[in-house]
Amino acid sequence: MVASVVHVVRHGQVHNPDAILYGRLPGYGLSDLGHRMAERVGEYFADANLVWLVSSPLQRAQETMAPIAARHPHLEVHLDDRVIEAANHFEGSSFSREKVFLKPDAWWALRNPLRPSWGEPYRSIARRMQAAISDAAGHAPGAEAVIVAHELPIWMARCDVEGRRLVHDPRRRECSLASVTSLTLIDGRVTSVVYS
Repeated sequence: MVASVVHVVRHGQVHNPDAILYGRLPGYGLSDLGHRMAERVGEYFADANLVWLVSSPLQRAQETMAPIAARHPHLEVHLDDRVIEAANHFEGSSFSREKVFLKPDAWWALRNPLRPSWGEPYRSIARRMQAAISDAAGHAPGAEAVIVAHELPIWMARCDVEGRRLVHDPRRRECSLASVTSLTLIDGRVTSVVYS
């Protein structure tokens, strides 16, 4: 039995002065605070036994990965679309009560919060994240891997492995900016989850 640890990191704070739901849009990098968060994450992993690095292709994720990779210059960063932000019908909008909930043309997208009807199904997000986590563990037998991803995909992966319902209140996600969710896998099965 060989254990692998896959650390799934949420990116740091994004520079978003217009409060846009940026989703997968290009051009949303880290704020000054976000860069400091990324540096702290880099310090957190400075002495870790990392052998595999994966990032979402989005700018904010790659910028969060940069300080980790800088401390492990012998490792290549692999971009993986499976760990990208969830697709969302409201991408590019300012998500406020007035903008969304009071406009009839938006109601169709909000018709089924269990799917959710406004974006990528929760089950689809969980499946792609689990595949990426499994692959990362396969590249790190007896060692550690890091994946830099996004809040909802990380939360879906965690809920899935912990046997929780995927339908949830977004305000109750335990997945802060620049947080680390560490999954230990033995023989391909998650045996523990630790949140930092």
